Amino acid sequence: MSFSTTALRRAVTASAVTVAIAFSPVLTAIAQAVTLNGAGATFPALLYDRYRAEFQKKNPGISVNYQAVGSGAGIRQTIAGVVDFGGSDAAMTDADIAKVSRGVILVPTAGGAVAAVYNLPGVANLKLSRSVLPDIFAGRITRWNDAKIKADNPGVNLPDSAIKTVVRADGSGTTFIFTNHLSAVSPYFKGRVGVGTAPKWTNDPLKGRGNPGVAALVSKTQGTIGYVEYSYAKQNNLSIAMVQNKKNEFVMPSLDGTNKALSTITFPENFRVFEGDPSEGYPITGLTWLMVYRQYDSKEKADAVKKWVDWVLTDGQNINGDPSLEFARIPQAVADRARQKVQSEVKP
Repeated sequence: MSFSTTALRRAVTASAVTVAIAFSPVLTAIAQAVTLNGAGATFPALLYDRYRAEFQKKNPGISVNYQAVGSGAGIRQTIAGVVDFGGSDAAMTDADIAKVSRGVILVPTAGGAVAAVYNLPGVANLKLSRSVLPDIFAGRITRWNDAKIKADNPGVNLPDSAIKTVVRADGSGTTFIFTNHLSAVSPYFKGRVGVGTAPKWTNDPLKGRGNPGVAALVSKTQGTIGYVEYSYAKQNNLSIAMVQNKKNEFVMPSLDGTNKALSTITFPENFRVFEGDPSEGYPITGLTWLMVYRQYDSKEKADAVKKWVDWVLTDGQNINGDPSLEFARIPQAVADRARQKVQSEVKP
């Protein structure tokens, strides 16, 4: 039996069409897949890990990556345009925003507390007043049994040993929140150290990279005091100091205290907030933001960013108050404003 070349070509062509039809849904799915790469603040890293996992379950066509490299690096990478979104606990300045050629929108995602953590075996419920805590980190109070610390802690056996402060080695929004509060309550600290993501510390502190690095140094080094996002303090079982708020109450960081602090904050049109001494609740409280561009290089990328932000400010907010995290939700009216801004202003 003979088999013509023409017949063979027809058979091959038909097979190719069949294969193309069979695999076309897969090819379409691959073509539609979008990856969003972000980087920045370590302060919300645990929260963002949860966001990413839950978001991707509901949106399998969008992959979200986030590298916790610090707020300073997040702002720099956003300006350089090497990420699809950034993360920062320090609101971008006007000068920063002017450097972003594609435009940028700051999207508040959560409020959180920065805990003052310490390592003093045998000392529990340490209290630090509004004058003492800034003086420790400005180098004015250098020993644990200083009379001012003893006055806050009557009856507590404080050791006659040097205080070793632990700060961030990297540009950090956690540092911004912490120094913003200390500067708000202490003119000396403001003039000596000041507010910033990477201030010039004057007391030769130990330095750790990221919230995990500071937590690890405090955990293993007696006589230290440092600052970390509250969930890192809890996860590492660190001793947390009670700090004095504007109402002269000594309070521990808590979700309720963070929510009370946020309730006193007014969000302007651009969502940037610099309040360092809230009138209610836990005083060392700050916000964290996503930084998204106004313009992306494709409709698919722009649509994915819109979907990501919309989810974070709706379903994602339900994760904020998880007991293992204890981040405050963004007030509903503020979240709605931010969603609307992103939906209307982010374009390909």
